[in-house]
Amino acid sequence: MAAALEEDELDNDDYYSLLNVRREATQEELKASYRRLCMLYHPDKHRDPDLKRQAEQLFNLVHQAYEVLSDPQSRAIYDIYGKRGLEVEGWEVVERKRTPAEIREEFERLQREREERRLQQRTNPKGTISVGVDATDLFDRYEEDYEEISGGSLPHIEINKMHISQSIEAPLTTSDTAILSGSLSTHNGNGGGNISLALRRVTSAKGWGEVELGAGDTHGPLFGLKMFRNLTPRCFMTAQCAMQFSSHGVRPGVTTVLARHLDKNTMGYLQWRWGTQSSMNTSIVRDTKTSHFTFAVQLGVPHTFVMMSYQYKFQDDDQTKIKGSVKSGFFGTVVEYGAEAKISRHSVLGATVSVGVPQGVSLKIKLNRASQTYFFPIHLTDQLLPSAVFYATVGPLVFYLAIQRLVIKPYVCAQKEQELEKQRESAASDVAKKKQEAESAVLLMQESVRRIIEAEESRMGLIILNAWYGKFVTDNSRKHERARVIDVTVPLQCLVKDSKLILTEASKCGLPGFYDPCVGEEKSLKVLYQFRGVMHQVVAGDTEALRIPKQCRSTTMLLLFNMIITLCCCNLYFSQSLWRSRLIRRANPKCHVYVSVFRIVAHRIDNDT
Repeated sequence: MAAALEEDELDNDDYYSLLNVRREATQEELKASYRRLCMLYHPDKHRDPDLKRQAEQLFNLVHQAYEVLSDPQSRAIYDIYGKRGLEVEGWEVVERKRTPAEIREEFERLQREREERRLQQRTNPKGTISVGVDATDLFDRYEEDYEEISGGSLPHIEINKMHISQSIEAPLTTSDTAILSGSLSTHNGNGGGNISLALRRVTSAKGWGEVELGAGDTHGPLFGLKMFRNLTPRCFMTAQCAMQFSSHGVRPGVTTVLARHLDKNTMGYLQWRWGTQSSMNTSIVRDTKTSHFTFAVQLGVPHTFVMMSYQYKFQDDDQTKIKGSVKSGFFGTVVEYGAEAKISRHSVLGATVSVGVPQGVSLKIKLNRASQTYFFPIHLTDQLLPSAVFYATVGPLVFYLAIQRLVIKPYVCAQKEQELEKQRESAASDVAKKKQEAESAVLLMQESVRRIIEAEESRMGLIILNAWYGKFVTDNSRKHERARVIDVTVPLQCLVKDSKLILTEASKCGLPGFYDPCVGEEKSLKVLYQFRGVMHQVVAGDTEALRIPKQCRSTTMLLLFNMIITLCCCNLYFSQSLWRSRLIRRANPKCHVYVSVFRIVAHRIDNDT
């Protein structure tokens, strides 16, 4: 069963939508909906052989849905596994005699086993590629005496440093993981590399430990230990110690981090580092849905600084973020600002401008593609030149807008169209089957709809004039697209009961007489109806609940008030002595006002009769 449930294909039959009941529906609601559909689709009500055969198919489908949802065990399995969970062989895995709670526990156990198998098959690769570019000749050359040499008319741009790192994880058991990582770096023609192997073990739900062994051509062998531990539900600690062996001797190092949840969105960190670069650092990080704020202070040798950064998150499809930070210390002052946006499903592009003293001006471009990071720091000038700041800010923005309009958007639209076309092709046979079932259901509903309309017309009730379901084109810029809708007037009128139409929060393509006219696209339901002789129109989303007619609170109160007046007037007409009783006179003073009004109404009724 677990293997079969790993497939991506989904069931098209939604039993709750077929019976038009909530997922939390009681047995009484299920039984009422089942009886109504049985009366509609019962084969004995049709004499035509074709209609009788179609009614039998729909009747069996409704009966199957009711059998599943009316049984607590089957319903629990259907809610978790779907229709396939009821059809897959191997019921010995989940016994029928178990309670719904036990079935859900069994499902969670199988889910954990599947996650463990997937974890063992996954290497979780992570990589970083950094390419440093020296472009100072673009700006600094105009501030210095420049001698004419061959080719001197073109600025000299070079790559002065590179760094490549890669790591993979190999789960050994459910609690043990091996991590293999390596890196190569070069700067102005000099470089080196290192490789390390770490073994991590999850000791309990509160912590884990890690042992690391490494070697490199510049620093020599490395031995390290790392530990993570949850001290309290709101506090945890990380401790790391390492010993670096080299020709100069052993260089020990210790790093300890203590973190605490200050509130739901705020974390406080306290870090102590001892070794070649000793320091004490404290920081506060606040991360919310719309912003990210960091404040840090560090005292150490050789780096002592104060840093503050803020990031604002736009709630749009591209997940755009703008950020700015200020960092000041013994090394000088650096101001950074930039932005990042999602350019595809798995890619995020960002650019940051760094302006500082004495660092100068730099442009940093970063691309995250899945678990890979590509980083391009471009050093523009060693001085604070307004021209460098301007081009570093405007240049990436203009380039991004051009690429977004000319390359990214057309590519993303083409990808979505291809995926949508594949989805349509794979679901073509199911849609054709559903369409045939919907047409058969509409034929079987004709007689019932005729009777419902006659009953509603006699009391000026709810009459569905027109109803369409599917994709509507309302944007003027998309007029070239063709609306794909189907007529569902008959199926909706068939669901009218006591001058009311109630649809639950489920996809409407599963209702009797409905099917999906545009697979994979957003759909809505548009209804034009008449109630109490007045025409109305309503539009609802595919999964939105719908109630027709919509009664506001004031309308309900008015109907209740009219009913009370009618009952009281009848009582006044047949027995006026009731209002003269002492019980009424001793009641709330407001009753005297109502009694006066009722007496006037009763007097008019007596005069009219």
